[in-house]
Amino acid sequence: MLKALAALFLTLGLTGPAFAQYVDPAVTGAAVTDETPVDAETNIGDRAATGGAPTLEDILRRQQGLSVDDSDRRANTGFDSDVPASGVLGPSGTASDSDQWRALRFDTADVTTVNNGPAAKTLIQDGGMVWLEARDGPLPFWGAVILLGSLALLVIFYVLRGKMRMDHPPTGRRVERFKAIERFGHWLLATSFVVLGVTGLLSLFGRKVFIPIFGHDSFAAVAAASKWVHDNISWAFMLALVMIFFMWVLNNIPDKTDLKWLARGGGMFGGGHPPAKKFNAGQKLIFWAVIVFGGTISLSGLSLLFPFELNLFTKTFGFINDTGVLGWVGLPALPADLAPQEEMALAQIWHAAMALILTAIIFFHIYLGTVGMEGAFDAMGKGDVDEEWAREHHNLWLEKVRQETPEKITEGRA
Repeated sequence: MLKALAALFLTLGLTGPAFAQYVDPAVTGAAVTDETPVDAETNIGDRAATGGAPTLEDILRRQQGLSVDDSDRRANTGFDSDVPASGVLGPSGTASDSDQWRALRFDTADVTTVNNGPAAKTLIQDGGMVWLEARDGPLPFWGAVILLGSLALLVIFYVLRGKMRMDHPPTGRRVERFKAIERFGHWLLATSFVVLGVTGLLSLFGRKVFIPIFGHDSFAAVAAASKWVHDNISWAFMLALVMIFFMWVLNNIPDKTDLKWLARGGGMFGGGHPPAKKFNAGQKLIFWAVIVFGGTISLSGLSLLFPFELNLFTKTFGFINDTGVLGWVGLPALPADLAPQEEMALAQIWHAAMALILTAIIFFHIYLGTVGMEGAFDAMGKGDVDEEWAREHHNLWLEKVRQETPEKITEGRA
């Protein structure tokens, strides 16, 4: 997981306190890599020969998005006290101009602004283009691949497998599966997620899809409304996420029964339905995916709702670096000195990426709960299921109900 996290952000070009801009090596003709040796004769890489200034190797590495040691430049931001401040026409200005610009570049200058917010004091940061390129390039492309690919797989599966029907006719006896409060939490989560998904996709794909069809003016009005809806519906999603966690976490703790269920592919292998409790292994995977992805989407969403307050990535990257895990797998340290604007850029990219993955997962959940399996929708639609359906799909749970709460089994319609 940590390796995947590191690879994700290294791919975006995070190589220092600010994003480094990638330049295709074919453009420069350079072939510098992390293993490129230092030329001892020309002192390439020896910053003592340049007074701490960037070397040719630094320039080539930065152009290719590789890590660059800028510790000398960071440290060289003090003023020479022996040179008097003689005004702007003096030999070195009121202070060393290069030192001043380095301090601004690395966010170490003592800046005073009217607005004392954290972002106001960062006067130079170069992460904007990488954020824009990620948002307009790989993020929507791979998002479309994930979503459309998931839908295509479900269509193919339905064509080949068809609807999973019960092996025996319904008994007509109904078993209570979910209480009213449980169904309320589920549908609150489901409806808010759908609204958030639609408005989020409009924000991500609107310029590419909506504007060419409806024009800029229409998109401006729709985008403004979508943002307001997205920001406010998010609270319902977070409330529902907390509700379902506390209502169902005990029934979703993995056990050895789940291993047998997975080994038989939920009944696709070995014949018959594998034993299952109230939630089978597939449902448990969905539950924990919703909790984990929904949780991280909520945290990054809170960071976007309250800009420059949480600083999730600086703290997370620092913790990961301190563990030394990246060094074990041969990866460089993650940037742990991010400008406030870079924090927000990462929060937005992460928020969108995790939401796209969770949306694809929910597609499978929706499929199985509607057209994919006979009788499954009743559980959340009506709160009870036919006894035969319970026996085939959750036999261990049904036996527990018969022994502990037989009053939950009632006569009903077939």
